[in-house]
Amino acid sequence: MTHTTDTVMPQEQKGFVDYHSIVQRFGTLAIFLVLVAVATWWSDSFLTRGNLLNVLRQVASTAGIMAVGMLFVILTRGIDLSVGSVMALGSVLTGYFCAMLGYGTGATIFLVLLCGAACGLVTGGFIAYLRLPSFVMSLAMMAVARGLSLIISEGRPIPLSDAGAAFSSFGSGFVLGIPQPVILMFAIYIAGGVVLNFTRFGRVITAIGSNEEAVRLSGIAVPRYIVAVYVISGLLAGLAGIIAASRTGVGSAQVGIGAELNVIAAVVIGGASLMGGKGGVINTLLGALVMGIITNIMNLAGVPGYHQQVYMGAIIVVAMLLQYSTGSLKR
Repeated sequence: MTHTTDTVMPQEQKGFVDYHSIVQRFGTLAIFLVLVAVATWWSDSFLTRGNLLNVLRQVASTAGIMAVGMLFVILTRGIDLSVGSVMALGSVLTGYFCAMLGYGTGATIFLVLLCGAACGLVTGGFIAYLRLPSFVMSLAMMAVARGLSLIISEGRPIPLSDAGAAFSSFGSGFVLGIPQPVILMFAIYIAGGVVLNFTRFGRVITAIGSNEEAVRLSGIAVPRYIVAVYVISGLLAGLAGIIAASRTGVGSAQVGIGAELNVIAAVVIGGASLMGGKGGVINTLLGALVMGIITNIMNLAGVPGYHQQVYMGAIIVVAMLLQYSTGSLKR
């Protein structure tokens, strides 16, 4: 008697297509390409060299650089709401150290980055060792950093003047036709990609977001890594403040207001899960560029600034819904 046994074939061998994985991997790229097409159709000036460089420069001086630090934080299932205020503090300190105290360019950059990292150290320390919620602690740091920037500047912009000529030159300078802040942004993304994909640090922070308890039981000092990602986020926020001061020629406590919204949106649109453990540098860069293109389209269309904030909030909601529909937020 002959028995016929049906072999259960793997889904991949049956021609099964995992659409969820495709959307998760290439969804941000698709959004980016669609927006480029829409912007090109909307305005003839979008694809001009000057406008494209303006978009890149705007991204580099707002959400672009800070999004790398935010990605690292979100990978650990945290959030950093203080980045906009730390950016303002970095901008004010750039003017304060350079113009008011007469420090050199190198010393000013070092001290501003040190202050940004210190803000991240305090935030991360309370979160990692005292187990305070990241939302609450970063919200407190947001208030403290903004307050310090207003106190130091006395509520007035601090002109960089002649002492800040090197900063102004960097903010408006080009290398091979590309704005220097944009080159710096791409360098940071390359460094972030190397750290995230090819180092133990990158693997550990991703694992912490996926299963912190398992990482802890394996003998890894989880709090140190959590503190480290907030230090990186604070340092990059301080760097964004330096770039903002170099572009405008003044250190101002008014920069970075609402920047945390754009930074989080860039990371989320880039496919990172707010539940931690999932996200990539390339998609985060695309997410930041998407935010820049959306802002540029609204500017070209003459949409008022206050209305733009409403649309940005709606974009975050749509991105979250897309994540949920592809299972990114499900555990």
